[in-house]
Amino acid sequence: MRHGSMIDPPNRFERTRRETDLEQVGDDAEYLDQIQRRDIEYLPDQTKRIVAENDSPDIPFRYSINPYRGCAHGCSYCYARNTHEYLGMNAGLDFETKIVVKHDARKLFEEFLSRDSWNSEPIMFSGVTDCYQPGERQFRLTRQCLEVAAECGQPIGIVTKNALIVRDRDLLQQMARRHLVHVFLSINSLDVDLAREMEPRTSTPAARLKAVAALADAGVPVGVMVAPVIPGLNDSEIPEILAVARQAGAASASWILLRLPLTVEPVFREWLERTQPLKAEKVLGLIRQVREGKLSSSTWGRRMSGTGPIAEQIRNLFQMFARKHGLSHGLPPLDTSQFVPPPAPSGQLRLF
Repeated sequence: MRHGSMIDPPNRFERTRRETDLEQVGDDAEYLDQIQRRDIEYLPDQTKRIVAENDSPDIPFRYSINPYRGCAHGCSYCYARNTHEYLGMNAGLDFETKIVVKHDARKLFEEFLSRDSWNSEPIMFSGVTDCYQPGERQFRLTRQCLEVAAECGQPIGIVTKNALIVRDRDLLQQMARRHLVHVFLSINSLDVDLAREMEPRTSTPAARLKAVAALADAGVPVGVMVAPVIPGLNDSEIPEILAVARQAGAASASWILLRLPLTVEPVFREWLERTQPLKAEKVLGLIRQVREGKLSSSTWGRRMSGTGPIAEQIRNLFQMFARKHGLSHGLPPLDTSQFVPPPAPSGQLRLF
């Protein structure tokens, strides 16, 4: 099984660290390959909440749903990798092979929407990890939550890089007719080999473009997110990505610069040096140029787009071709007026 990470970086919250001593087996390629290629484990999550709230001023949504923690897509650059450290695991191989599953997602979502204090506003699916990652084929938690949203008239947004979303085209089409859904497919490269290295268990770029076309044909408002843009690696693909996205039926596009918070940085660096050895030094140098000499920045207002001449060139390139292809505007507004809460868990009828 291909992995985005080949390391187990230390968990920053643990006082003791374990280092694997491979000195005696350094020449045993078969053994080394065996210990680095791990099967995916699905672990039950007994969480009592399914909807998370954020107050970050540069994130365009307040509420999000993540039916899974960790992501089997294994994207080398994933900004969410360090969140696995809160669970006592690591941001490397653990993040992409130990997937925590919120089996009670539907029930928890219904409980959230039934609260008297809930004043309907859009909720984002995949605010952290992809809601259509491979485990969704088996667990169908995203599908169940979509059913709840459709029944209640709750508007949602979805970001994914998996063509599995087409499975739920029937629900999405129904919700689109009522202005209750937006979808963005993440496409950051059309190079099949590079995409497979960066995002080892996602849908191919061609499959994602087909998903864009299928959703657009069904009347679902769909856009493309070019994310992350990695200077010196995939930024030159922006014009072609936007062109084929428009041809497929996308109505909007956005972009986000590569982010390497905390433990994500060593994971990405290991991947870059292992898979792109001839480009690694150049790419890291350009990343530092857009991050004020560092490899990462957490400053609000800058962390999504960077600073300096290189970041400005990327921004101008994207904006120019987004305008050229009619992708520079947002998707139609979502309608929050149709929301009807589900029955309260207690069974108590509402007075109003």
